[in-house]
Amino acid sequence: MEKKELSPLARQLLGNAGTMKFFTQIEFDEALVLAKAEIMQVAIETTKQAIFIERQACADIAKEAGQDEIAEKIRNRIPSQMVQ
Repeated sequence: MEKKELSPLARQLLGNAGTMKFFTQIEFDEALVLAKAEIMQVAIETTKQAIFIERQACADIAKEAGQDEIAEKIRNRIPSQMVQ
C-alpha cells in the first residue's frame, strides 16, 4: 500500500479548521512505537508486583503452618523486591 502525504495546502486548510491535528505516517509510527513501549513497561512492572504479592501470600501461609524456614526462603527469592 502506497503511503501518501497531504499537500501543504490540504494540511493548511484542514489543520487550521480546528478539528484535529494531522500527523505524517512517520510521526504516527514513531508515536505508536513509544506508546507500545510504555504499555509493555507498565505490563512488566505490574506483573512483577503481582508475583511479589503472590510470593508474600505463600510465605504467610508457610509461616502460619509453622514452616518459618520455608517462609523465609520464599520471601528471599527476589530480595530486591523486599520492602525495607
